[in-house]
Amino acid sequence: MGQWNTPAELRYAKSDEWFALNGNVVSIGITDYAQDQLNDIVYVEYRDVGDQLSAGDSFGEVESVKAASELYSAVSGEIIDVNAQLEEEPEVVNADPYGAGWMIKVRVTDAAQLDALMDAAAYTAYCESR
Repeated sequence: MGQWNTPAELRYAKSDEWFALNGNVVSIGITDYAQDQLNDIVYVEYRDVGDQLSAGDSFGEVESVKAASELYSAVSGEIIDVNAQLEEEPEVVNADPYGAGWMIKVRVTDAAQLDALMDAAAYTAYCESR
């Protein structure tokens, strides 16, 4: 139990995305727990740079040898960058989900939306309860 890496500085959604705020930009990816559950990730797809997201919107999809999963944003804003490397090397998400495996960056309209997300301790407990 609790063998997943869950960095304390990030916020977490029940849909297994992580969120890192830097100024008014949030980087989003999937958690170590999620990549572990999915197993070998073989495909990643996102919406386009410039697209507007509302909190709760899907911003893409990740597929593994086991399953396909929608990716969700917990914040509203504009997609300003996507990690194109993952289109060619989706396995990077398995190797480094919080670093090189980031997925999109969103210029947020309301950073306070992150306050509704779980901290690392709450997310770890949530993962262990599943």
